[in-house]
Amino acid sequence: MALTFTEEQEQLRTTLRRFLANKAPSAAVRRAMDSEEGYAPRLWRQMADQLGLHGLALPEAYGGFGGGPVELGIVLEELGRVLLPSPYFATVALAGQALAASNDEVAKARWLPAIADGSTTATLALAEESGSWRIEDVETTATDTTVSGTKMFVVDGHTADLILVVTRTGTGPGLFAVDGDAPGVTRTRLETLDPTRRLARVDLDRAPARRVGPDGDASAYLRTVLDLVAVALAAEQVGGAQACLDAAVDYAKVRVQFGRPIGSFQAVKHKCADLLVQVEGARSAAYHATTVAAAAMSQLTSTEPPLVPAELPVSAALAAACCADAFTHAAKENIQIHGGIGYTWEHDAHLYLKRAKSSEQLFGGPAAHRTRLADLVGI
Repeated sequence: MALTFTEEQEQLRTTLRRFLANKAPSAAVRRAMDSEEGYAPRLWRQMADQLGLHGLALPEAYGGFGGGPVELGIVLEELGRVLLPSPYFATVALAGQALAASNDEVAKARWLPAIADGSTTATLALAEESGSWRIEDVETTATDTTVSGTKMFVVDGHTADLILVVTRTGTGPGLFAVDGDAPGVTRTRLETLDPTRRLARVDLDRAPARRVGPDGDASAYLRTVLDLVAVALAAEQVGGAQACLDAAVDYAKVRVQFGRPIGSFQAVKHKCADLLVQVEGARSAAYHATTVAAAAMSQLTSTEPPLVPAELPVSAALAAACCADAFTHAAKENIQIHGGIGYTWEHDAHLYLKRAKSSEQLFGGPAAHRTRLADLVGI
């Protein structure tokens, strides 16, 4: 399945890159990550009001613009290039996609319009104190109306207005919606490696909840949601990896040693060439996965019972592993090529490495994705 961007999609990328260059330079990113909120509320509103980013990948029937994973991937790639601290990934890529894929008309009508206009932030809570991202390892329990348990590493969970909680029920795994400020909900911000993306611990003690998605065993639905999440994260990682490659090449052109730019030395030029190959390979995997995810979303929202292309789990696992590796490798090589300056707090290279390592472990590391990929293809 090949991907060729349309003129409108290319214009989206150009417009967003120009917007971020103006609104989110390095100094602004650092101010946002050090702020009490962890992001810039004014910029969040501008992203919604001026660009319509929040509703870009959501159905038109619920206030969105009718796009899908391809458009969402473009946005996340550009946000990843600048390491923008923002609830966008949690709200749109995690919760928004989970709701859009649920075929739960009541839930979609209740929450998607507020997500689309930027008035509600949301997130998805899966992992627990074991650190596992597997649905089978979830211990949080739910009744028809309440949820109890502890969730860890919840992206923007300390501020989200809505938390979608993966639980264990008497009939199998399920997804429940909980208001962030509901009785029985205690949220604690975690000290994390990556200052540009905040994580939280969420304790739930018989918190009022409403089921989202299919009744009974929702394993198939939840696995599809996690595949969509993996594809979205891969797109963001490609943006970060490309930014590291660009920074490394730019520095190699201007840093002079022994009377010559260091990019003219074989060791450095080979580093850059090898890095280019890995980043482009990751980009191909991510772009392919977004097209497969778009086909999956189309079927999920138009077929009863919903069908999911068998290719989605394979392409998602492949993209997740490749893009995580590429981003981490690019971030490390960027520091090496920058030499001593790359190790300083003042330079942004360390922020990219921290985001790369943090993202690498979100929703399962590369080893877990490779293991799943091997199982899917029968190796």
